[in-house]
Amino acid sequence: MNPNSSFSHKNTEPESSVLYIVGTPIGNLNDISFRALNILKNVSLIACEDTRQTKKIMNKFEFSNNLISFNKYNSFNKINRLINELNSGKSIALVSDAGMPSICDPGEDLINKARLEGFKIICVPGPSAVITALVSSGLPSSKFIFEGFLPKNNSERKKLLSELSQNDKTTILFESPHRFKKLLFELKEYCGGDREIIINRELTKKFEEHIGNNIDQVINYFEDKEVLGEITVVIKGIKKIKKINSYEEDELKKELCELIEAGMSLNMASKYLAKKYFLKKSMIYNMY
Repeated sequence: MNPNSSFSHKNTEPESSVLYIVGTPIGNLNDISFRALNILKNVSLIACEDTRQTKKIMNKFEFSNNLISFNKYNSFNKINRLINELNSGKSIALVSDAGMPSICDPGEDLINKARLEGFKIICVPGPSAVITALVSSGLPSSKFIFEGFLPKNNSERKKLLSELSQNDKTTILFESPHRFKKLLFELKEYCGGDREIIINRELTKKFEEHIGNNIDQVINYFEDKEVLGEITVVIKGIKKIKKINSYEEDELKKELCELIEAGMSLNMASKYLAKKYFLKKSMIYNMY
């Protein structure tokens, strides 16, 4: 089969004055599609997050093209230039370092500007670390939330961690190796050590690994290890909090008192019953 052939719904790709959003491999270069290669080989220019990463694809598949750096440090100055290139009839491929553009990179700003200016936008789908990590985890995937990298600002970070801890949907995060262990202890503080979690490291690469089952186990696994590579964290949501009627509340209060009389602290008894009945710990604590 000729790798130069297009698997597109059109035989004329790339078209002039079109912005192509092109998915590229997240690790294993062999994951790139024939259609993506066809676009990258034949567009007027490629706007890439890091020219060095895009050159790896070009070298692997033995082609060359015009590259322009487009990243968070220069996007403000480059967007108008790229819009002018589209205006002149040129076709542009937008790529990120890995995966689908505009996820945790400035691609969304260019796409939005091009759409507002009336240019055609065509997405050439490809690998995604978010979806790869989610389906590999085995955790519920019918509903999920992607938060990207947590904020560095302390108050914003705490607020999001608190919201995450009460979320009943699977949550996906990105984290850098040097902040990863800090994140694990934060997740333990907010979610508890027994919350199910899967760590996906170096997806599709030679040293790919998936580590779980809960936060405590993951902390122990990485305790004496140097953390390297790209990390995607998948966290199971909590079960929805039940509402209880007055009879159930009386029975729960009775059980709480019995645990305390048996020597358990109010804090531990509340935590135990909250986990047992899928209720809020604070609600049980305030019953006493």
